[in-house]
Amino acid sequence: MITQFGEAILAALIGLAGGIAVGSGMVAFLVVLDIIPRLAQITRSFSKIHAYEAAVVLGSLLFTWVDFSDAKVHLFPMGAAVVGIFAGCFVGMLAAALTEIINVLPILAKRVGMGSYMILLLMAMIFGKVVGSLFEWLFY
Repeated sequence: MITQFGEAILAALIGLAGGIAVGSGMVAFLVVLDIIPRLAQITRSFSKIHAYEAAVVLGSLLFTWVDFSDAKVHLFPMGAAVVGIFAGCFVGMLAAALTEIINVLPILAKRVGMGSYMILLLMAMIFGKVVGSLFEWLFY
């Protein structure tokens, strides 16, 4: 029988492991897609690359804190539009980075011997995303 202290330790370890997994995945995703260097290349602002990196880290920390706290931000009516513009810019850059990296999939599939299963690989990715999104929207 697990004591209350044991349950708290187990919950803390599971939370820590989940945070490390998600954080590592996000960092790997940003590194693999080269979003920050590509953004600096497109805007010709290599001198500001440290500011981009700091913005990503500080944004992650800030919104993690906002997510865990009960902080409320009372914005003016157009505040949602301003936040939406920034969120749209982020999603747009992420989508552009994904379209640039998508050409890696056929090369990877051929190297691991799955060249003939490329359609199945793409369909598995698509259905996995759809099922995961539906699960989150409907049950979580």
